[in-house]
Amino acid sequence: MFIDEVLITVKAGDGGNGCLAFRREKFVPRGGPSGGDGGRGGDVIMVASDHYNTLLHFRFNPEHKAERGRHGEGSQRTGRDGKEVELPVPVGTVVYDAETGEQLYDFTHPGERFIVAKGGKGGRGNARFATSTHQAPTEHEEGNPGDGKRLRLELKLLADAGLVGFPNAGKSTLISRLSAAKPKIADYPFTTLEPNLGVVQAGDDRTFVLADIPGLIEGAHEGHGLGIQFLRHVERTRLLVHLVDVSGSTGRDPAHDFDIVMNELREFNAEMAAKPMLVVATKIDVCQDEKQLDAVKSKADRLGLPFFAISSVTGEGLEALKYAIADRIFASAESPALAAP
Repeated sequence: MFIDEVLITVKAGDGGNGCLAFRREKFVPRGGPSGGDGGRGGDVIMVASDHYNTLLHFRFNPEHKAERGRHGEGSQRTGRDGKEVELPVPVGTVVYDAETGEQLYDFTHPGERFIVAKGGKGGRGNARFATSTHQAPTEHEEGNPGDGKRLRLELKLLADAGLVGFPNAGKSTLISRLSAAKPKIADYPFTTLEPNLGVVQAGDDRTFVLADIPGLIEGAHEGHGLGIQFLRHVERTRLLVHLVDVSGSTGRDPAHDFDIVMNELREFNAEMAAKPMLVVATKIDVCQDEKQLDAVKSKADRLGLPFFAISSVTGEGLEALKYAIADRIFASAESPALAAP
């Protein structure tokens, strides 16, 4: 099951209390204060791991608590520190404070660590308060409470290029032809219910990750359809590949479909529509009206976007498209000015 957003509660350990004690030893008439300090509470730490690709493990285990510090003891013995708790998260996870909406951290590399809740400091025992003029102190401190937070975790998959377009535009078929990914493919809308990732080999020394997300429809930014809730997964991509079905089998105008998807991208995030983009006319092997193909090409030309016409069934145009995607991705990696804003 693919889960890309969860709410969890974390509670760091409280600090242990400082001890109030005095030495009681034979032949030592004035033993003095001997209360030790409390131990520090354990932290709650998130660690980015490439062994996870979903937040499913948080869905049924939403509460996480670190161990509290042990109390101080006599003979100036400090309490043991509480054990910390490590929570593995997929690379690409963004952590938000659920109460304020503030972004706390963004995990982009394996092994990154972030303390989401700090353990409380242990209280001081009465031995800490002894002075030359105050030799029998009874003061001691309670431990400080550990942080407690309500967090929202949002997963944004890390892909180099993302496929966008209407349902049944051919996104799943294309990713299955370019990579080893095996998404569900069928002749009805919203076949893709969750994002799919595929690794594409472009030559001997170049590979890139391609993401296929559920299709967009008009009004997606208002909650219609499925795709808008997954658009976060192509926010990080360097390149968008906009697929437009020109077969005519849907009864819709391909040029109008193009405008609708561009508008939905803008409504979701203005920067999305400004990302580097390739426009791809799909299913040209069954295109019924060349004018519709020309209309989509004209749209791309007016916006200065590279245009490709392909058939994932016959393989026509796939090699040229694959290398064009790779060229643009690696060019943006080498030249930040070409990358998406």
